[in-house]
Amino acid sequence: MTGFAVDRLIFGPDDIDLSRSPLAGHFDAETYVLGAFNPALTRLPNGNLAIFVRVAEALRKPVVDGHVQAIRWEEGRYCLDAWPLDLCDTADPRKFLVRGGAWKVMALTSLSWILPVELTPDGLEVVTVHYDKAIAPHASFQCYGVEDPRVSKVGERWLMTTCSVSPERHSTTLYTSENGLDFVFEDIVLDHQNKDMLIFEGQIEGKYWAQTRPLGDLYFAYPPGSEWRGGPSINLATSPDALHWKPHREPGIRPHAATVFTARMGGGTPPILTDRGWLTLWHGVEPREIVGIYRTYWSILDRDDPAKVVATSHTPLLEAAPALTQPLEDKMYVRDVVFTTGIADGGDHYIVASGEADLACRITHIPRETFQAA
Repeated sequence: MTGFAVDRLIFGPDDIDLSRSPLAGHFDAETYVLGAFNPALTRLPNGNLAIFVRVAEALRKPVVDGHVQAIRWEEGRYCLDAWPLDLCDTADPRKFLVRGGAWKVMALTSLSWILPVELTPDGLEVVTVHYDKAIAPHASFQCYGVEDPRVSKVGERWLMTTCSVSPERHSTTLYTSENGLDFVFEDIVLDHQNKDMLIFEGQIEGKYWAQTRPLGDLYFAYPPGSEWRGGPSINLATSPDALHWKPHREPGIRPHAATVFTARMGGGTPPILTDRGWLTLWHGVEPREIVGIYRTYWSILDRDDPAKVVATSHTPLLEAAPALTQPLEDKMYVRDVVFTTGIADGGDHYIVASGEADLACRITHIPRETFQAA
């Protein structure tokens, strides 16, 4: 779906000063911003918005002397590892596979850190880039980076989930804040590969709720004729304190058999409470080539039982917008990707933040009535 009155890129690779990066000065190799994307979004106490941008910082020359290099944090420093090029599959620009094992082993072409950027209340102008509040690796379980922040305000506290990447584990980690900008590390909260943990912006009967998306290489088939398709889906979990999580027995949102547009799916924005129930924006992926086509969809979940879907739409809410990225054509490395990651109340509309083409941050104003149609 396109044609919203406000739909633009607000922040991208050219807006970042790498001399202020956490990686600056740690090794003798030039880096660049592969992408500044997938921003969390929240409203600050002063009325401004803040996005938390995933900055993927990559080596300008990753292949040196027949080896492909990767950036890694180790004991407070960043260093480079070199892998023989003939052992690596570099077809995907975001990562490379290391051949020779009985299962997939990969390394990344970039290391990600999180950059808070303060915006005007409508989300359309940058106020301050808070390099001093950046979130970067600080432990071995984050040695390949901190990725994909999602921020929820629950009561008077802000909760940020991130993906922490390392050979040890691919875990979900929690940061908290009392003011929406200064976040402190709490702990690992999910000890398995889980790309999209989204904490509901509000409690249900005194419990925290979250959407999760555990991943694996094997999924069981639904019976022939089922309305559902086997594969990655959006699950639910509950917690008494936002640290200790229990999977919910009932399934959440599952890929529908009637469309290949959502053959893979995962969460996007933290669910927010509306008159109809919990509004959640999520992504569906249509398989195509290496990366696939990412689109944004929406559902409304029952306010008392989020396992029940009250309304949903099989028509994409957002699709990739090539016109927006045309000025950044020289930096494009994937296409057909919009990944929605944040939502805030804008009065008669919602302010929606997305990552566009794994490259830049997109802000879209979507009228409230859009979610009354289904």
